[in-house]
Order: sequence, then C-alpha cells, then structure tokens
Amino acid sequence: MSIIETTEKKSQALLISDHVKEVIALLGEDVNREGLLKTPERVAEALQYLTKGYAEDPEEMLRGALFKEKYRQMVIVKDIDLFSLCEHHLLPFFGKAHVAYIPNGYVTGLSKIVRVVEVYARRLQVQERLTTQIKECIQNTLNPLGVMVVIEAKHMCMQMRGVEKQNSITTTSDFTGVFNQQKTREEFINLIKKSPLF
Repeated sequence: MSIIETTEKKSQALLISDHVKEVIALLGEDVNREGLLKTPERVAEALQYLTKGYAEDPEEMLRGALFKEKYRQMVIVKDIDLFSLCEHHLLPFFGKAHVAYIPNGYVTGLSKIVRVVEVYARRLQVQERLTTQIKECIQNTLNPLGVMVVIEAKHMCMQMRGVEKQNSITTTSDFTGVFNQQKTREEFINLIKKSPLF
C-alpha cells in the first residue's frame, strides 16, 4: 500500500470513527465511558476490513494466474467459507460457497477462485448478487465452457431481528454454459454433497 493510500485510509477511518461516536451517543450511551472510549476506532477499522473488497479487482487476480491446460472436465472448489455484510441492515451473513467451472483451454490457480469469493463477499452485499458476481467474474475472465456457483448462508438480520428464525438457511445458485444442462448441474450438486475428505 502506497503512502497516499495509507493516508487516505487513515483519513477515512477518522471520519467513520467520528460518525460511529455520534451514533453511540444517539443510542443513549456515554461515549466517554471507559469501555466505549476506543469503540468508534475499532468499529471504523472493522468496517474498513469487512469492505476491503471495493479496493480489489477479482478479474485481475484471475488473469494473474492463468495457465494453458487441455483439461476439460469439471473443476470444483467447495466449502469456501464466506462472511459478508447485508447491505440492508449492515448485519453479517455467513456460510459456504461452492464454485465449479469447466475449462476451455485455460485453468486458474485454485486459491484464486477462493479469492474471487472473498473479494465480492467483502463488500456490502445481498446473497443473490454475490452469487451472480462470482459467476460472471469467472465466466468473463476464464471464458470456460460453463460456471456454476451455489451459496448456502445464514443471515443475522433474520436470526437476531425481524422473524428471528435461527435455523433458516438461504441457498442461491447461478450458472452459465454447459451447466444449463440438467445432467451437468446434477453432477455438480452430487459432488458438493459428498462427505468432506477430512
């Protein structure tokens, strides 16, 4: 990170911290109470970390690790932990992403698939858009024969407030290319349902 970027980040953190302090006061708390003295700074740092995906380019990450390969079968990275903030209430949602693609002349480093999920998750999100963004990024960058993404997540905005249903899980999916064929989708679903290796 350059000196300019570091300065901008610190300036942003100070502004966020000031606003958080105001919010705490509006909630009826004493912002000068010992336990809350550094809370605005901590919240600012946490928000910057949880939304760091805005400063990263996932397509560039994938392009940085492209390798020519004749392999034309399904590549799956499953059970990718994800943590994001719902844009409606700024409360967390968290779960697993499962990503598959069928190469068309190129493969990418497996960790880059995980990084794509991470970048989009570290933005203010809704699960539906997150699913589609991951799919489109891989499709646009690798130009594979097809991509499929499934996300399963729990939303704190449904568990802590509102309907308060602790066991609800939301599942979303999106796909392109050969995954439009039911047989290919079923193969993917069956593979991600198998028990983990460890």
